[in-house]
Formats: sequence, C-alpha cells, structure tokens
Amino acid sequence: MKDYSQQVLAGEGGDDYARYMRTDTLLSLQRGADEVVHRDELLFQVVHQSTELWLKLACAEVAEAADCIGVDNLDTAIRLLGRASLGVVLVTDQLEMMRHLSPWDFQTIRTVLGHGSGADSPGWKSVQRRSRHLGSVFRDLVQRRGIDLADLYRSKVDSAEQRLAEAMIDWDERISLWRVQHYKMATRVIGHQVVGTQGTPVDVLAKLISYKFFPELWDVRTELTLTGPMAEPPEART
Repeated sequence: MKDYSQQVLAGEGGDDYARYMRTDTLLSLQRGADEVVHRDELLFQVVHQSTELWLKLACAEVAEAADCIGVDNLDTAIRLLGRASLGVVLVTDQLEMMRHLSPWDFQTIRTVLGHGSGADSPGWKSVQRRSRHLGSVFRDLVQRRGIDLADLYRSKVDSAEQRLAEAMIDWDERISLWRVQHYKMATRVIGHQVVGTQGTPVDVLAKLISYKFFPELWDVRTELTLTGPMAEPPEART
C-alpha cells in the first residue's frame, strides 16, 4: 500500500505542499511584527501582493490569447480572455478589504512607503503592454479577414470574430471598472486634491477611467446607434 506520509518532492519545506507552493518563501514576503509601524501593513501588503499574482496570471492568458489570434485560433483566444477577465474581477473584488483601512491609520503606513506607487506595479505595466499588443493583433486579424466591425455586430452575431470582439470588450471594461473602484478607494482613504507617494495628484486617477485599449470596438457601438432603426436621418443631425 502506498505510504502517503512520505514526501516525494525536492525543495524547501516540511511537506510536498510547502515545497511545490513555496509557502515558506511566500509567507515570508510580508513585513514582520518587528518591522511594521502599524498592524494594518499586513492587510495593505496582502492586497497588493495578491493583486500582482492575479495580474501575472491574467497577463499570461492575454499574451497567449494574442498568440492564438495570430494563428487564427479564435476559440482558444476567447476562452483565455475570459479567464483573464475573471482575474481582474478578483483583483477588483479584493479592493473591498481596503474599506477596513482607516484613513488616519494609513497616514502612519504612508511613512514607510517611500516613493512607492501603484504606478510602478509590474502587473499593471504588463496589463498596458499586453493589452496594446492584443489590440494590434486584433487589428491585423480585421485587416487579414476583411472584417467590417459594424457588419460583424449587425449580421454575424455569435461568429468567432464577434465573440472575440466581445471578449476583448470584457477585458477592457473590467480594467476600467477596476480603475473606478481603485479611484474611489484612494479618495476614501486619502481624500481629494492631495498628492500620492510620487507627488501625483490623486484626482489624476479619475482621468484614466475613460481610457480605452480598443477604441474601435467602443466606437462601433456609436455607429450602430447612429445607423439603427431609431436613428435620426442624417439631415436631422446637422
């Protein structure tokens, strides 16, 4: 009979779970009790560190989705973008934990952040880079297949190309919704008309909410409205 009490993996840790998941290293990455200036540093670090992990996964999915689009494997790209979008949902949801961080207590935590800022997040930098690349390969696909985006939405609903466009919209929208929640969280904690740890006004975050990675997929909705059955005739709009 197999002895499951025997650990078979090499590496650090008292058991195979610790060795595979590297839990000893993972759980040592937060500031210890002898280092913190406030107990809620653990909350602050866990939210941000776990965000980086989810974004690492999400961006890996987006990168592979872009590769799939390049070789016309659209169904796989759609599935991977769905996984990536769910990752951003989870990142957004965990901002709820920041509601438990007192604005006054955060002022103490700020004293040990140096010039550290979310603008330096490797995860969010990767989101921008991967999203731009995704948009580029999608535009290549549109050109390669001679796709008219308006026609795609009018008469080719549920085609692979239309479902891919919607998966990209989901990703773009999830990023925007995170920006909304992040902005509200930031102002809830530090207020309006103040500067962050790198001297950037917090209200600059509000301007990012309307940013779109795939503007052509949003513009087509306007086109559909202006040309739909309820649209005013061109002469009435002038």
